[in-house]
Amino acid sequence: MSATKHSPCTIVIKLGTSSIVHEETHQPLLSTLSSVVETVVHLRKHGHKVVLVSSGAIGVGLKRMNVARKPKSLAGKQALAAIGQGRLIALYDELFGHLEQPIAQVLLTRGDISDRTRYLNAVNTLNELLSMGVVPIVNENDTISVSEIKFGDNDTLSAITSSMIHADYLFLLTDVDGLHTANPRKDPNAKQIEVVTSISAIRTQVSTTTLGSSLGTGGMETKIIAAEIATGAGVTTVITSSKRPENIFTIIEYHDSPKTSTPTVELSREESPIPLPRPPHTVFMPSLTPMRDLKAWTSHTLFPAGGVVIDAGAHRVLSRRESGGRLLAAGVIGVMGAFASGQAVRIVIRASDEKFADDISSAQPSRPASPRHLSVLGTLSRSSSSGNLNSPDVEVPSSQFSDEDVIEVGRGLAMYNYAQVSKVQGLNSSQLAQVLGYADSEYVVENITIRVPPRQKEAK
Repeated sequence: MSATKHSPCTIVIKLGTSSIVHEETHQPLLSTLSSVVETVVHLRKHGHKVVLVSSGAIGVGLKRMNVARKPKSLAGKQALAAIGQGRLIALYDELFGHLEQPIAQVLLTRGDISDRTRYLNAVNTLNELLSMGVVPIVNENDTISVSEIKFGDNDTLSAITSSMIHADYLFLLTDVDGLHTANPRKDPNAKQIEVVTSISAIRTQVSTTTLGSSLGTGGMETKIIAAEIATGAGVTTVITSSKRPENIFTIIEYHDSPKTSTPTVELSREESPIPLPRPPHTVFMPSLTPMRDLKAWTSHTLFPAGGVVIDAGAHRVLSRRESGGRLLAAGVIGVMGAFASGQAVRIVIRASDEKFADDISSAQPSRPASPRHLSVLGTLSRSSSSGNLNSPDVEVPSSQFSDEDVIEVGRGLAMYNYAQVSKVQGLNSSQLAQVLGYADSEYVVENITIRVPPRQKEAK
């Protein structure tokens, strides 16, 4: 195993169910698990901080209960997760214990980190464990998760975890050695893609629908979504095979080493640098302008409660970094759904505002759709701006906007509730206090992340 000589990194390693238990017998794959554990311990000995995101609780539960296949009911899956999680962490504790490496179990749901205080508590706990030399083993808390608060798969969870701790690398270990143009297990002409710089462009070049096991919840598509989240936060993301986890060393060394270029002075054969061999993997390059913590939290950990419809001019302004991700009431043309002050909202434009709806649709990741609520013109007092919007007293009448009429281009945090934003839409900021009776902020939405910028007009 190669020993990296570069500066210590913070590394998140995601191990899927297909790499932990056999798809048919559900027997733990001890050789793979042992290799991963040895790799993690060696990374720790070379100064790296490592978080392991591990699936497999349901798979281990199937083995313990001698159940042939994963149940369809939510309660059945939750029960098997409860049975398997304890045995899974005990297995990890035994394997790491032989190498005298302490571990910690961290179970999360999206609900745990959708609240800003709980999110920061989770961040602090993970960072403290890493500073203590402990390897946190993170998994979704399937026993209590329901669809509304599930990450959906551990690829997404690993990406959010890497964003939370500002990791340098996210390694998605799977049963293939990278992203391919087609399923390499079925198509002998499938070609591996080595470097991805544009995720929206790569979606049109690869087939992602056929990969994934019957035990897992993910596949290659979920890994591309995870890469989009992680790279947006500045994390270099790598897809590589779980069969050779020791390649993590050489992959880091390969990307951290200075790339050879044409020398200005001719060197002798003995002095010429020897280029490192490239281990098989696909690397997704990190964004040059990563999202700061609050924007990343807003964009990827929260389910939006509603939406704010903006005009094309506001869309163009928000796409510029100097806008600070803050929306003035003057750029608002409508409100969708019921939301309170402080809740996440979708930022949407009318499909007719820009002539690139097809481009946007192909560029957007697969995300849970928000309920189709329409614009509201009711009133709420200031004291109720953060109240319960699920109350039967809150009426959501129809209006001119539906989900079919708009395209999501970003997300942000509402500074006022849905009724208040509706009342001040299109107005100058100086009029907010007069209309609402107060003005805590001159902006109606802040911390906006625009994921789909306007298409630049072609030069003539």
